[in-house]
Order: sequence, then structure tokens, then C-alpha cells
Amino acid sequence: MPTAAPSAIPSAARAQLLAEGCRTLTDEVAAVPGDGPLFLQSYRAAPGQTPLAPALRHAAFVYDNALAGIALLACGHVSDARRIADALVDAGEHDRYYHDGRLRNAYRAGPLGPGPAALPGWWDDKSRRWFEDGYQTGTATGNVAWAALMLLAVYHASHDRHYLDTAAKFMSWVDASVYDATAPAGYSGGYFGEEPTPLKQTWKSTEHNVDAYAAFHWLARLTGQARWRTAADRARGFVAAMWQAPSGRFVIGTQNDGHTLNTGPSALDATLWPLIAIGDAPPEWERALAWANRHHRIDGGYGFKADPDGLWTEGTGQAALVLQLTGHAAQAAPLWPILLAQRSPTGLLFATPAQRISTGLSIGPASKTSDFYYFHLPHLGATAWAVLAAARWNPFVPQSAHPAVATSP
Repeated sequence: MPTAAPSAIPSAARAQLLAEGCRTLTDEVAAVPGDGPLFLQSYRAAPGQTPLAPALRHAAFVYDNALAGIALLACGHVSDARRIADALVDAGEHDRYYHDGRLRNAYRAGPLGPGPAALPGWWDDKSRRWFEDGYQTGTATGNVAWAALMLLAVYHASHDRHYLDTAAKFMSWVDASVYDATAPAGYSGGYFGEEPTPLKQTWKSTEHNVDAYAAFHWLARLTGQARWRTAADRARGFVAAMWQAPSGRFVIGTQNDGHTLNTGPSALDATLWPLIAIGDAPPEWERALAWANRHHRIDGGYGFKADPDGLWTEGTGQAALVLQLTGHAAQAAPLWPILLAQRSPTGLLFATPAQRISTGLSIGPASKTSDFYYFHLPHLGATAWAVLAAARWNPFVPQSAHPAVATSP
């Protein structure tokens, strides 16, 4: 029996990854009855696994939902993407406390009901108390920017002005609330904890400023308003200041003083995203690919941190997309079967094939250790990045669906 040529195997895996990923995302949306606004649950317990930790049982992270919405656009399912976009709009307009244009980091998964958008939380029988997670109730700059990017992408597909106006409202909050002129000037991390006195995160993140740049730059292109060009220049200037030419890498950002570079950790997203988010990036920034290959490779894919302790599915999808968009598709080809192998019985991709991998980062200011982990759980964000990679869809800039992508499922 004839067998497929080796070069055809990665191509077939990529096509299968796209088709199955799109089908999974549309099934996730269809599982919420009706056509109204919704948030998708970020993590699921795989069959046979223990139940999710209380903080994750009903959590729909804004970042994951923004990615899923953009991936649905890449699949050609605009109406499904609009359900998530409408939920972001509604959440921004109806918060239980804030009225300044910010979003929370997570909302309760499922359809949106009347009144303020519900937040995740859980009841503890032992203490007879309702608990909410400090990160989920807070507001991270990068998450607000991703929500804006998703709304701008839906505006590009639908021409509904409300999405553009809400994206501008979100980014106005970023520009007014978290800009720090301390050198290197840029946008700080956001806020941690619940109202009325959340703790301001005074560190600055390379990844957050990449996200903010992309949203500000998109708004500047659409509106021609000088304020967005100024804000985009601020974010881009910070990212440029994080480039370390001698080592060919981006540092992760600054420490809590907003000034001292945090040179210890290396994060894959901060390493790769500038290459596709900033269109006029200096050619030397592409050396970051070599850094990622030297320091983040593991098990045929990529890990979150340098010298990783396991494969990070989401980051492997990011790498596959960046490699393609920077002219290195051959290097991306071996990643398609690896990504496809992470498909769980739910259809969502596992966040990692390992039981747990570490990022080297902390969840919040009260953390005493590096307690930010990814677990062997079906993950909406990982699935969305795999779809974006298979579709060659850059989430940082306007895209239009190709008919082959739109009909792939």
C-alpha cells in the first residue's frame, strides 16, 4: 500500500488540526443555548480526571475568550465570535462596581444574565464563606488589550460600530490608568484583587506592551486619531527598550519599581509576539527565534520558560504561527503532529501533556513562590492558538478569512 510522502504528513496534520479545532470551538459555543452573549469556560476536567479546583470550575478568562473569538473568525464563524464579543461589550458596560471602561480578568462561564456580569467564585462549606480569586477579580493590562483586539477583529468582519467604540473605551482605560512615564516608559501591569481598593501592579510587562501596541496601532489606523498613535508609540518604545542585542532576546519586563529590568526569567510569548505584532520591527529582532530555539525547546515543541520542565501547548502553537509568518514554515512543520497529539477527549487541547509545568512566575503579589502553573487540563486558550496557527491567522492585525479556512470544518 502506498504511503504519504513525509512532507505531506505535517500538512495533513495541520489541516486536521484546523478542522477539528474549528469544530470544537463551534461546539463549545453551540453548547450554550440561544444566540445571546456568552463566555466560554477556560478549562475542563478531562474524563477520568479529578474535578477542577474551585477557582477554575466556572472561570472564563478574558484572554482565553478573546483568543477563542478571534479563532472563530479564522474559522469563518462570525456569528459565534459575535456572541463572545457581545459578552465582552456587556461586561465592560455592566460591572458590579466599576464604570471606567476596565474589564475583570475572568467572568463566570455561560450565558450572560441581566444586570452586572457575574464573576467566578465558590462557596466553601467548611468556612461557610463565598470566595473569589484575587487575580480573576482584578484587571491585567494585557487582558484588556486582548479583549480590544478581539472586538476590533469582529468590527473588521461585521462593520458594527459598537465593537470599535467599545474597543476604544477599553484602550482609553489602559492609556489613562496604567501608563507610567518612569524610564523605560510604558504601560504597567494593571490591578490585582477586588474592589474597592485593588493593588496596583507597578511592574511593566513586555507581553502586555506588545498587546497594547497592537490594539493602539489598530485604533490609530481605523480612526486616524493622534492619541492612539501616541499611545502606540509609548508601548512600542517600551518593547524596544526590552530588546537585549548582545543576547538576542527580549527580557520579560521590569521589576516592581517599573524601572529595573527583570532579566532573570524568559517567557516564550514575550520572546515571539513582537515579531508578528509590530510590523516595522527591526530585522535584528528576528534573532529572538534563535533564542527561543536554544532556551525554550522541549519534547519537540516549546516550553513557557527557559530550560522548561515540560511542553506548553499554547506556546507551541504560538511558535508555529510566528515561524510561518516570519518565513520559516519548514521549522513549523514538525509542530503540527505534536499539537494534534494534545487533543483531549473533549476536543479541546491539553494545556500541557505533563501533569504540571511551571512558568517561573507568580500569580499575584501575595505569592511567596513561583506558583503560576499550567496543568494537564483541556484548555480553551491552547486550542485557540492551535487554530490560529493552523489558519496562519495573525491576531494582532486585521485579517480576512480565506474561503478554504472558512469552510474547513
